[in-house]
Amino acid sequence: MTSRIPLAMYPTGQTCRICDVCAGKGLKRRLMEMGLTPESIIQPLGCNRGSFLVLVNGTRYALGRGMANKIIVEPVYGEVPQFG
Repeated sequence: MTSRIPLAMYPTGQTCRICDVCAGKGLKRRLMEMGLTPESIIQPLGCNRGSFLVLVNGTRYALGRGMANKIIVEPVYGEVPQFG
């Protein structure tokens, strides 16, 4: 059984996979444009003045805490891509 939690609660620096996005059509579309879709591998970078920072395909994004709470993630074990 995997542990699925909101992105806002996931440990900083540990790679994870997006399982689901619990949001309306507008926010889902916005996240999809940033590459934050189910099955995407991302790395949380921490908080900065109310924004939640994530690394997606080598690009850093700042999300509001509310957005980060709507993205459900699970840990990734084994081979993971190197972000840079």
